[in-house]
Amino acid sequence: MQRFLLKFLYVVATLKYPRIRRDLRYFVRDNYFCRINQLRFLPDDYVNRKPYKVIDYHGEFDQELRYVLPFAYWHHLNGTLRQTISCTDTKPFYFFSQDHVEKYPKRIWQAGYDYYDVPNMTHSPTFDYSKWARVPLKSHYQNDWFVYDKPLLIIANKYNIEWDRPPINFLDIPTLDAIISTYKDRYQIIYNRPLSSQIVLDNSEIMDLNEHAWLRETHPDVLLMHDLHEQYRDRVTNFNHLQLLVYANCDRFISMHGGTAALASYFGGINIILSHPSGGMEHPFNEYTTIFPALSGATILHARTRDEVMPYLEQHYSLPPGRPV
Repeated sequence: MQRFLLKFLYVVATLKYPRIRRDLRYFVRDNYFCRINQLRFLPDDYVNRKPYKVIDYHGEFDQELRYVLPFAYWHHLNGTLRQTISCTDTKPFYFFSQDHVEKYPKRIWQAGYDYYDVPNMTHSPTFDYSKWARVPLKSHYQNDWFVYDKPLLIIANKYNIEWDRPPINFLDIPTLDAIISTYKDRYQIIYNRPLSSQIVLDNSEIMDLNEHAWLRETHPDVLLMHDLHEQYRDRVTNFNHLQLLVYANCDRFISMHGGTAALASYFGGINIILSHPSGGMEHPFNEYTTIFPALSGATILHARTRDEVMPYLEQHYSLPPGRPV
């Protein structure tokens, strides 16, 4: 029955989106099936409304932030969440879950395929927000620890294998130098590129950009998330907890394609996302205008190349938050 329905939904996707590439219609089909699958839970979700839902996920971090975490929070608000299960060091994201289990030591990106337990599970031109609720990470984690004389600007960089190819979505050292030199007098810049020992990995091998030593020598006024982790190790439960505390006090972000961009989009303000058109499905589905801003109401600015980052900064970051235009 499931195979027949999936074939039928592929035809529906073809008829509705004839201009979308054939291979991309499978994403649309799968999201249609996810939404139909939710019909099974109508009595439990809207009539019985007792804690029953167990949400178990260990796929890509990006998918977890965009689809799974808001689904879990909706069930929390609905009174139907019983348990959440995810990877190591994810408890801070599921602060609302009374029973969160960190079961998986590693993310398996294939786990996102055929995962039909949430209303949205992959890329799509439209999303179902009926069982999707904004998770108030910013208000929950705002604090007086990471408050500085200048407003924060977080550069959330990455440098890892992407789609089995060399890194493409990252800020190189010359670009970092240009950004920091221009904006360090207006903002307290915090630089964040997690090491493999600080986060749970999936299929993306983290490589060495050799920028941390360069930053310490060339721009010592830039705070490194690694150093903050060492400084506050006795006050935070893990690196994710630290990220949430720091991000919650920030309204200006520069982030990279994938989970890095999704996390920065949870905290309002403005998020410049570097995402090259040669990879990822966010582009053909135009998701930087749909689900990314939906995560918190953030303004999302999509830079397709490193060269496009600076003009966005000049236009939107020249005056720090709260300053008159």
